[in-house]
Amino acid sequence: MTHADDGVLGRREGDVAVSMVNNAIYIDGKRAVRPATLDHTVDELRRCPDADHTFCWIGLLHPSDDDIRAVAKEFNLHPLAVEDAIDAHQRPKLERYDNTLFVVLRPARYVDPVEVVELGEVHLFIGPDFVVALRHAEQPDLAEVRHRLEETPDLLRLGPYAVLYAVLDKVVDDYAPVLDGLQNDIDEIEVQVFDGDPNASKRIYTLSREVIEFQRAVDPLQDVLRQLRNVLNSRGSDADLELRRRLRDVNDHLARVVERTDGFRQLLTNILQVNAALVGQRQNDEMTRLTEASYQQNEQVKRISSVAAILFAPTLIAGIYGMNFTHMPELHWLLGYPFAVALMVLLSLALYVIFRYRGWL
Repeated sequence: MTHADDGVLGRREGDVAVSMVNNAIYIDGKRAVRPATLDHTVDELRRCPDADHTFCWIGLLHPSDDDIRAVAKEFNLHPLAVEDAIDAHQRPKLERYDNTLFVVLRPARYVDPVEVVELGEVHLFIGPDFVVALRHAEQPDLAEVRHRLEETPDLLRLGPYAVLYAVLDKVVDDYAPVLDGLQNDIDEIEVQVFDGDPNASKRIYTLSREVIEFQRAVDPLQDVLRQLRNVLNSRGSDADLELRRRLRDVNDHLARVVERTDGFRQLLTNILQVNAALVGQRQNDEMTRLTEASYQQNEQVKRISSVAAILFAPTLIAGIYGMNFTHMPELHWLLGYPFAVALMVLLSLALYVIFRYRGWL
C-alpha cells in the first residue's frame, strides 16, 4: 500500500511491506536523515549523536496487521498496545507502558450534505526517541502538522512529546468546523420545527445521534490531556515547561468544544420536546376543527330531518285519504276535506313546535 504525503516510502522489510508515508530522523529540531526503510531508521537512530535531541518520526496510513507488527518489533512496543492498534475502533485514551505512551485520538470532520460526523482514528506510539503515527483514515492530514513543526525547530527540538502536542492541537482545532456545521443545521431545524415541517422529528433524531457520536470522541480527550500533563510533570524537565503551557491552550480549546457539544445535545433534546408539543397542539387543533365540522354537519342533518318529518306528516295523511276505498270513514262526509287539511296543518305545526323546542330548527 502506498500513499503520498511528502513522498511514497512504502518499502519491504523481509516479507512485510510497510506502508509508510513519511519517515525521518530529527536532530536538534531539524530533519537530518530520511532513511529508505524501517531497518535503516533504527540503525541510523542508534548511530546519531546527541540522543537527547534526536528522534525519528514514522507515519503510516491504513497500515496492515503485518505493518504494525513490523514496527512493534523494531521499537519493542508492548503487545497490549499493539493489539489495540491492530483492532482499532478504540475510544480516545492514553496508556503508559514503561517509557512508551500509546495514545488514541478520534479526529472528526462534518459532511454537511448528509449531516454526518465522520470520525477517523489515529494511534500514536511516543517513545524516548521515536514517534510512530498510525492513521486509519485520510483525515487528519499529518503532513500539515509535520510541515508546521519543521518550520518551528525550537518546538520540534523538544522531541516526541512536541509531536504529540502538535497532533493533539490539530485534532482539537479540526473540531471547530464540525461544531459550526452542527450549529448551522440546528438553526435550520429550529426553523423547520416552528414552520410545522413533518420531517423535523426525523432530522432532530438523526442529528442527535451524530452529536452523541461526536461527544464520545471529544469527552475522553479531557482525561487524555490530564494524564499527559501528569506525565510531563513527573518528568520534571525544564524543556517540558513550554509543552505544558501549550497543552493548557489545547485544553482551553477542548473545554469550549465539550461545552458546545453538551449544549447541542441539550438543545436538540429541548427542540425534540418542543416539536412533540407543537405536533400535539396541531393534532389537537385538527381534532377540534374536525369536531366542529362534525357538529355543524349534525346540525344540518337535524334541520333537514326536521323539515323532512314536517313534510312527511301531511304527505302521510294525504296518502291515506287518497286511497279512495268505498267504505272508508269520512270519505263522504261534508267536512272531510277541511278536516283532513286541518289535521295536516295541526300535525305539521305540532312537529315544528317540538323540533323548535329541541333546537333542531
